[in-house]
Amino acid sequence: MKIELTFLAYSYTAGNMKTLPPLNGLRAFDASGRTLTFRAASEELGVTQGAIAQQVRGLEEYLNISLFERHSKGLAFTASGRSYHSRIQSAFSEIREATENLRPEPGKVVISVTPTFASKWLIPNLPDFTAKHPNIDLRIMATERVSSFHSDGTNLAVRQGNPPFGASIDPYLLFKQEIIAVASKSLLDGAEVPLSSEVLKSLPKIHDTHDLWPRFMSKLNLEDKSGRGLRLSQTALSIDAAVAGQGIALASRFLVVNDIVDQNLMQVVPETLSGTGDFYLLARRTDVHQPALRSVIDWMKQLAIGG
Repeated sequence: MKIELTFLAYSYTAGNMKTLPPLNGLRAFDASGRTLTFRAASEELGVTQGAIAQQVRGLEEYLNISLFERHSKGLAFTASGRSYHSRIQSAFSEIREATENLRPEPGKVVISVTPTFASKWLIPNLPDFTAKHPNIDLRIMATERVSSFHSDGTNLAVRQGNPPFGASIDPYLLFKQEIIAVASKSLLDGAEVPLSSEVLKSLPKIHDTHDLWPRFMSKLNLEDKSGRGLRLSQTALSIDAAVAGQGIALASRFLVVNDIVDQNLMQVVPETLSGTGDFYLLARRTDVHQPALRSVIDWMKQLAIGG
């Protein structure tokens, strides 16, 4: 049985490998496609021009299709070659990025945050971080996807939720979730703040994927009379729309505090909502004593209310 299993594993691997074109040919094709000359590709890869031409020709024979038209002044894609090069270039880019993320570099910290957290809190505060830690290479991965510390090369992540987050994870509270209603002065058109119930009911509302307006109005025992309102996919866009006078938005206080200070927005009623989860900075317990990582954690805690 052991011999059979080993054989099956070998056959599966070998069968899969047979579906892959020769790697040297793909590299030569990628470089030639970006430069459209074998000469420039040879300089980039450090081999002779003849070797590049031979590798591309071998790839064409493997695929049984022409990828380039050869001219005296250089190369031109065939229709199939152009389409194939786009995919191959993207694949090499993915490999390079994955390798870069996994390669340990002193002073490099990769942090995964949502696009809203990045644009409304982290990026505005980056000048302070750069001034205090000029030798740390802080790389921001803005995504709604839950990143993996293992496969994505992520060192830190900011996520909304409640502990525990896992036995191997150290959570650091950054912000309590406190939802407030904000609007621009241009939308209010002279109405007194806090808004009366009648004015609040009638003014347009801006909705995002969290869909908090029904809860908010229910807490105030009010029925919304403003219609469907503007609907956007991210809280950051809702905040921007509120600044532009498109309606009243609901957002975490810490995300709009700068706009309130700058008088781009104002809190229109004193009532607030508590969210279903607070904002935490997450790190692997085994990593938190690394100097660069520790500096980022301490800096974020110091700026946030959880510090």
